[in-house]
Amino acid sequence: MSQISDIKNRSVEVLFSSSEIHARVNALAQEIAAQMGEDLLIAAVLKGSFVFAADLIRAMHQAGMKPQIDFITLSSYKSGTESSGTVELKRDISDEIEGRQVLLVDDILESGRTIAFGKRALLERGAADVKLCVLLDKPGKRKTDIDAEFVGFQCDDKFVVGYGLDYAHYFRELPYIGVVEGT
Repeated sequence: MSQISDIKNRSVEVLFSSSEIHARVNALAQEIAAQMGEDLLIAAVLKGSFVFAADLIRAMHQAGMKPQIDFITLSSYKSGTESSGTVELKRDISDEIEGRQVLLVDDILESGRTIAFGKRALLERGAADVKLCVLLDKPGKRKTDIDAEFVGFQCDDKFVVGYGLDYAHYFRELPYIGVVEGT
C-alpha cells in the first residue's frame, strides 16, 4: 500500500463536533462585532482557514457586520506535519488596507511564526490595526510572543484535520475537527 493510500484510509477520532464548531463560530462573530464594529477587512490565510473564514463571515453578517474578505497565503509547513520555521508569502492580499481595521483569520496558532509574519506584513502596508482570530490555539507549541484576540478552541498538541485542516491534502472536507489515527 502506498503512503498516500495509507494516509487517506486512516480513521479520524472527533475532537470538536460540527455542532460545537457552529456554536463557537457564532459566538466568535458576536465577540468580534462587539469589539471591532461592523466594517472591517478579513484577511483569511489559505488554505487551512477557508472553511472557518466562510462560516465566520456568514455569522458576522448575522451579527450585523459588513465584512469584506481577501486572502493571503503564508506557508511554513511544506508537506510535513511540523513547521519548517521559515515563513513564505505565497499570495498577498489585493485589497487596499491603508488605514483599515484588519482581522487576520487563520486555522491554527501554534509556533506563532506564520501569524506574526502575516500581522507584521499587514501593519507594514499601513493597516490601522490588525487583530488575530484563530480556530485553534495550541499555546504549548508557541515559539513567538503572540496571542490571538479571538480564539475558537484551545487544543492539545495533536495533529488535527477536518473543517479545512488537512494531512497531505486529505481530510479538509470533514465537517468536524479530529485526530488522524497514528499521527
